[in-house]
Amino acid sequence: MEKLKKDNLSIIETVALSVAIIAPTASMSLNISLMAKTDKFSSPLVFLISTIIVGIVSYSVIKFNTCMSTAGSLYTFTKEALGRRVGFISGWSLLFAYMALAAGCSAGAGAFTSKLLLSVFGIHVGWLPLSIVISMIMIILGITDAKISTRIMLTMEGISILLILALSIVIIFKVAFTKGLTIAPFKLNGVKTSAIASTSVLAFLSFIGFESASSLGEETKEPHKCIPIAIGSAVFVTGVFYLLSSYAQVIGFGLDAKGLKAITASTLPLSDLAGIYASKGFGTLLILSASLSFFSCALGSVCAGARMLFSMSRDGLMHKSMKKVNRRYNTPYVALILIVTVDLIGQILFFNKDGIDVFSYYGTIGSLAILVSYIFTSVGAIVYFTKKKIWNALHLIIPILGIVSLLYVLWSSIYPIPEFPQNLFPYIVLAWIVLGVILSKLFSKKEVYVETDKQEELIVENAN
Repeated sequence: MEKLKKDNLSIIETVALSVAIIAPTASMSLNISLMAKTDKFSSPLVFLISTIIVGIVSYSVIKFNTCMSTAGSLYTFTKEALGRRVGFISGWSLLFAYMALAAGCSAGAGAFTSKLLLSVFGIHVGWLPLSIVISMIMIILGITDAKISTRIMLTMEGISILLILALSIVIIFKVAFTKGLTIAPFKLNGVKTSAIASTSVLAFLSFIGFESASSLGEETKEPHKCIPIAIGSAVFVTGVFYLLSSYAQVIGFGLDAKGLKAITASTLPLSDLAGIYASKGFGTLLILSASLSFFSCALGSVCAGARMLFSMSRDGLMHKSMKKVNRRYNTPYVALILIVTVDLIGQILFFNKDGIDVFSYYGTIGSLAILVSYIFTSVGAIVYFTKKKIWNALHLIIPILGIVSLLYVLWSSIYPIPEFPQNLFPYIVLAWIVLGVILSKLFSKKEVYVETDKQEELIVENAN
């Protein structure tokens, strides 16, 4: 049987994958300006609420990881709880999410790298050629030892986070000594609760990928202990980072009509704030940090998606080539190359669009797909841990709250019906699930035929 490299990763490297796919730097580089259009100055309040919701949703995932160690992540958890077919739908949806996130973040990395080249060297290079180069680098890093790729992701995201934290602290101190600090960003500020609720969807989606450390279950030392800590730490640390950064951005632009107009109009809020509170050069560094964050998210998504395909292939639900591993590094290289290739084709389809728009498209598609997987996993946790008599009635409150929250986020993402092309995204996700069911039946039949042939050959040999 093809195997991944056992006991290869420490808890730090496991945390790296979840943090990389969450991509907190990328989220902070774009989301606050978008959120301010509906929640005005209350983005920190929205992130506080969303952190609590994500913590509730992560409860089921963390509990599963204390019992199972697998490259299949949510696919395997749901399969063990709700059966092979439902497990496949959950895993296939999660695979699509990782592929969409990889495509979107590759485009985002290309877009920010393009901005960086223009800002520093005055050279204009389109996002797509840069994304193609980035994709080739991802193949090389993804195939090498997982220890190397996760450390690179952690380094990139770590540097990016430190830069934003430094700016946030500078803003907070300067505002404190001039205007004075206020807790107003943690209040409603005249915003309707319905607007806060709808904006929380965007904040919740900023945590997408927190579960990805689960896909390293077969490569991590002491996985039953390390992976739950990694997921919990990723959610907590990212939540604190979001609260601090969003607060700094809101008070940095100002809690008045002028400040609101400035933050909603800004396409690079962190860079703009750096120009005001630090220097233009620091703003350029933040553009670089955003590019690194998008790259690490794309790399992490590709690595997690490849392990998902590997696990499905090993279970006979995908073509057997997907379970091939590199003989030197024990990484699922065929699955990884396939994912990068498909993602490149997906980006080329939008060659005439801006890279940030492409990121938005694929990021939304990936978010819808991953919500389906989260819901199945939460339902599976209730069934599995109740059946095993691990959870009593009191324990069920948390996953039920998680399911209600996820259903609300999913519903708010598709209704009111968004404008074209976003109105097509739910149907794209549905079509993907249908395609997966067809493929799984096809490959399952092939596996049965192969096993039958082998049994007949064995019977003939024994008879002779």
